[in-house]
Amino acid sequence: MTRSARLRQRACGAILGAGWRGLATLLAPALRLNLQLRVRRGKEIAACLPQRRGFAQCPRPSGPLVWLHAASVGETVAVVPVVAQILRTRPSQHVLITTGTISGAEILHARLRDLPGHERVHHQFAPLDVPRWVARFVDFWRPDVAALVESELWPNLIAACVTRRIPVALLSGRMSDRSLAGWRRAACLLHRMLSSLAWVMARSTEDARRLLQGGANRIDLIADLKDATGPLPYDAAALDELRRTLAGRPVWIAASTHPGEEAEILHAASLIRQAMPDVLTIIIPRHPQRGAEVAALSDIPIPRRSLGQAPTPRDTVWICDTLGETGLFYALSAPVLLGNSLPGCAGGGHNPVEPARAGCALASGPKTDNFRQAYARLGDSVRHVTTAQDIAAWVLSLLRQEDAPEAAGAAARRHVLPDPDIARQVAQALIALGRA
Repeated sequence: MTRSARLRQRACGAILGAGWRGLATLLAPALRLNLQLRVRRGKEIAACLPQRRGFAQCPRPSGPLVWLHAASVGETVAVVPVVAQILRTRPSQHVLITTGTISGAEILHARLRDLPGHERVHHQFAPLDVPRWVARFVDFWRPDVAALVESELWPNLIAACVTRRIPVALLSGRMSDRSLAGWRRAACLLHRMLSSLAWVMARSTEDARRLLQGGANRIDLIADLKDATGPLPYDAAALDELRRTLAGRPVWIAASTHPGEEAEILHAASLIRQAMPDVLTIIIPRHPQRGAEVAALSDIPIPRRSLGQAPTPRDTVWICDTLGETGLFYALSAPVLLGNSLPGCAGGGHNPVEPARAGCALASGPKTDNFRQAYARLGDSVRHVTTAQDIAAWVLSLLRQEDAPEAAGAAARRHVLPDPDIARQVAQALIALGRA
């Protein structure tokens, strides 16, 4: 690119950045109203709304502070090994973690309980990307380094950090073909953000290529933070209770399901039950608040775990619409169909590494673009299904043979052994950026 082209690009980025600042400022009153509406829908906590406008509700600790922003549950789980490494490496270090969802905050608090040094970790809900709110947040916390996880690219937030000479890192950066195409009309703004990043970790070689195409100066590490985590945690006593509830029944799980695919899953459950009457289908909606919506798809009542209901021998399906218990159900090592992947839903898939690490046999629909590398890594240990008939045939092929689910799960697990070195490299990079 010539010098004049670079100057034009910078000018374009500055203009679009100013436009975004102005638009966000104008929308601030509407955003405040939307926050109130989200409280009514259970998506925000009323007492925590000031945090969304940048007001801190706990004091800033003295000493060095690393700020990690994780949008929701998946990103929050992924950063915990990095946090553990930071705390272990530097005893004077404090960590601030912001999340954008209640579920992310709840998972964080649950994961931190047994983490050595957890008293040096602080949580706040992230401010919305309004210039005044972001500035208020950054000026109060004064982090030594900021790290955004996956696709959390917010123009005003990044600009506020850059203006104050706070280095910004991108961890496990994700940029799909669709996202890159969506930025086409604001390519200069994307370039302005990505080129200002001090350290970039791409989730995969494909994401690295797109991030460089979007404007990143370089890629410092290609790795997925989720590859540093072990199996999802669970409570051993809860697992014993769950096994007593199931009373030895054969089980399969449809996990992280989304609208548009649960009807097909319920159809598959009916086909399976016709062939093996004692099989129980467990449906775990990605968003637990959708439990009633999923239950309404059936002509017969379905027990829901969130209501304290357990399945009777007559029940075909059990909806487990509780938060943070996916690891508990994966610990059953039952066959798992990963949702957000069947033809009827928006698609993109979910991370297959989590059930694979728990030793679960795996199946997925065809829509897995968000996790291409992970699925490629698992290879033919994942069965790809499209219809209810496909799902039923896969489940029955496993459950009719006593050792088949365990053997298929072991094959999947061998592909996804955790790599703790990833968390160590990221922690060292953030500490170094904070000292620079």
